[in-house]
Amino acid sequence: MSERFSEAVCQELENYVYRLVDPRNGETFYVGKGSGNRVFDHVAAALKFDPEEDEMSAKYARIKAIQSSGLEVLHVIHRHRIPKSAIYDVEAALIDCYPGLTNAQAGHGSNDRGPMHAKQIIDKYSLPVIDWPPVHKLILININRLEKFGRDDIYRQVRFAWRLDPKKAGQEDFVLAVVRGVVVGAFEAEYWKAATIENFPDKPFDEPKRLAFKGHPAPDDIWDLYVGERGKRIALDGLRHVQYPIRHWAGEKP
Repeated sequence: MSERFSEAVCQELENYVYRLVDPRNGETFYVGKGSGNRVFDHVAAALKFDPEEDEMSAKYARIKAIQSSGLEVLHVIHRHRIPKSAIYDVEAALIDCYPGLTNAQAGHGSNDRGPMHAKQIIDKYSLPVIDWPPVHKLILININRLEKFGRDDIYRQVRFAWRLDPKKAGQEDFVLAVVRGVVVGAFEAEYWKAATIENFPDKPFDEPKRLAFKGHPAPDDIWDLYVGERGKRIALDGLRHVQYPIRHWAGEKP
């Protein structure tokens, strides 16, 4: 690929946020941040594409499909000369605008401060807060959205499937389901296993590299502690999700 920025252009751009666009349908399939010629590095890496890659494979598979059709990825610099202190927020806001991206992680802070309806904002910041260090060992799982508030419904959404260190799975006292920085469910895991249909017959497809758990709602006193009637907002930095859907808490001694 011949398209590259000169050194002079790179100096003018400084920090920027960019989009990769599929010329076949005009769809943005990746959003990123960088400087220099970072925007072009994805296509170069696709030349060494390994189909066994995990999170990155969706992006590189899309690039390879575009190249196989005789076309080239379109590179759009969405905003440049961005102050270093703002680059993560600008990238995150752009990621939130394009559902279905091949990005491996959500934008910085999107799990806590991403798009919400006005009613959701009012609800969130009117809820009780968790601003104290829990004594329990916790796995906090961000589930992006909540379709129903019933305990069974939350359990079905939070139980699978997650990239989790097998050595850490099962060490927790409770699993907390989190939506936009609000704890909406608390569960006890009976066991964690590979997220396959063999292990979980109600799962629609196999994800053997991920884990899932079988469990039940936590006792009422634990549910009240972490969830309450309508959820509790996380106001402790060590519990907040940043980009990854999994957060571990080791527990504080009382």
